Amino acid sequence: MELSKLPACLSFGKKPNSRPVQVEFDRRSMYYTMTANHFHSEYELYYLFTGERYYFIKDRTYTILAGDLVMIDSEEVHKTANRNIPIHERLVLYYQPAFFAALPAEERELLLSVFKRDNPVLRLNLQERLMVEELLLDLLEELLEKPPGYSLRVEQIGVELLLFTARILLKKEAVAAEVPSPAQLKMTEIIRHINTQYSEPLDLDGLSARFFISKSHLSRTFKEFTGFGFSEYLILTRIKEAQQMLRGSTKSITEIAAAAGFDNFSHFGKTFKKAAGMSPRQYRAIHQNSTRG
Repeated sequence: MELSKLPACLSFGKKPNSRPVQVEFDRRSMYYTMTANHFHSEYELYYLFTGERYYFIKDRTYTILAGDLVMIDSEEVHKTANRNIPIHERLVLYYQPAFFAALPAEERELLLSVFKRDNPVLRLNLQERLMVEELLLDLLEELLEKPPGYSLRVEQIGVELLLFTARILLKKEAVAAEVPSPAQLKMTEIIRHINTQYSEPLDLDGLSARFFISKSHLSRTFKEFTGFGFSEYLILTRIKEAQQMLRGSTKSITEIAAAAGFDNFSHFGKTFKKAAGMSPRQYRAIHQNSTRG
């Protein structure tokens, strides 16, 4: 199977027919930056066949080249953005948390270790790249031709790829991070501050004074570094923390809104629904029911 013979988009297992392993393939010829769904409960394995991308993950940006695997932990804030070449082909596998929960402890720990590393980028050597692409091309051929039992084969390949990645990582460290510039170090420091102080009042004026950087330069550099506007990132971080509290605490929704940094309950409700597609009350009910199940 050749990539050039594939349609521009292929997918498998997406809602409403959710599967434990889901797949998205895209070929893009125009500049593209992610605009929504910047964190999710699924674990994500991203492979870049061709092109170049920037990938912001948690608190820093990585340069992604063809042949790189990117490993995104559950609930990790992330966003891809354009680099030098707009044309790119990528495949993403999403693994539902329930998939790992069903495994024996030793196997679960091995596969989840892929997503728990300090550096989320694995630069494959030629032999490894050929092996990964052989697996992924088999997967795409199954999606294209849909022979009997193709769903089982797609999920099987998804597990094979994850196990292959885990074994590689046991043998070597992930690709060394690029030496960050002083500006990148400053942005990482600011992002880490936001990630820990999200419940406090935060704005560009206060951050510019705290980190000795002009407001306009901070706003521009933050956007360049993360792909997010400052307000967008702050709201996203607060919503993410609110979701975690809704799933794991018995606090009232009003208390959770305040703890997540929202000083206006009505604004919290509207913002949460826009980001999550449902109200905080609905979100809590769904996740409480899934936990009981």
